[in-house]
Amino acid sequence: MRWEDFRSSDNVEDRRGQGGGGFRMPGGRGGLGIGTIIVVGLIGWALGINPAILIGGMEAINGGPPQQQIAPQQAGKPGAPADQLGRFAATVLAQTEDVWREVFRAEGKAYQDPSLVLFSGATRSACGGAQSAMGPFYCPLDKKVYLDLSFFQELQNRFRAPGDFAAAYVIAHEVGHHVQNQLGILPKVQQAQAQARSKAESNDLSVRVELMADCLAGVWAHHADARYRILEPGDVEEALNAASAIGDDRLQKQAQGFAVPDSFTHGSSQQRQTWFTRGLKLGDMKQCNTFNTQI
Repeated sequence: MRWEDFRSSDNVEDRRGQGGGGFRMPGGRGGLGIGTIIVVGLIGWALGINPAILIGGMEAINGGPPQQQIAPQQAGKPGAPADQLGRFAATVLAQTEDVWREVFRAEGKAYQDPSLVLFSGATRSACGGAQSAMGPFYCPLDKKVYLDLSFFQELQNRFRAPGDFAAAYVIAHEVGHHVQNQLGILPKVQQAQAQARSKAESNDLSVRVELMADCLAGVWAHHADARYRILEPGDVEEALNAASAIGDDRLQKQAQGFAVPDSFTHGSSQQRQTWFTRGLKLGDMKQCNTFNTQI
C-alpha cells in the first residue's frame, strides 16, 4: 500500500506511554485467567463490543465483581505522531477524511471528522475502559476511534492477516462506524435492538451494522485508490484475508470447535469479504444498505 507520500491527519490524540494502569488479573473464585481475558477481548473486538463490558459481565457471572483498574486518563499529545506506525495510522485517517468529506459533500451533507486515540496498555473512553487485548473500537459517545497499535502485530501473528492494507482496512472499518453514526444509523439500530423480540433478532441487527461498516471500508478504498492510487499488487487480498480471519464463524470454531449462526453479531467470513468487495467495486455508500430498507 502506498501511503508515505501523503498527508497525516492532525485529528490524532497520542496517549501512548502514559501508562494508565490496566486490568488486574484476578485469581481464585470468580477470577478470569489471562487466557480467558485475551480470548474474550479478541472475540469482543470482533463483535464490535467494548470488551471491558464483556469482561466485567463474565466476572459477575463467575461470582466476583469486575476487576477493572484503570487510572484516570490525561489528555494525549495532539497532532500527527512522528514514528512510522503512528504516521501510518494518521495517514490512513487523513485519507478517510478526504474521501468521506467528498462523498458527503456530493450528498449535500457535511462530514465531521472523528478523532483517533492511540494508546498503549489501557485508557478511557466515553464508552468505558479500553485495554490492549480489546483491539480497536469506535465509541459513538465521543466520536473517537481507539487503537493500540500493537494490535496490528496481533493481526499478523494471531489472526494470520499481515500487511499494511489489512491494517488500513481495520481503521477504515472503525471509521465506517463513525459514518453510520453521522448518518443516524447507529442510534436507530440501538432503538431497534431494544425493541427486538429475541436475542437472535438483536444479533441480526448487529451483523447488518458490521457488514455495512465493512462495505463502507470498501467504499473508502475505492475512492482512495481512485484519488491517490494507493493500492499495490496483493493489497486487496490482504484486506480480504483480514475480513475472513475475523468472521464470527471462524472465531467461534477456533474458540469452541463449532459455529452458532444465531449468535453471530459481526457476520461470517464470507459475508465480510462479500460486503467489503461490494463497497470496493461500486464505491457507492448507498449500495451498502444491509438493511434493505430505511431504519
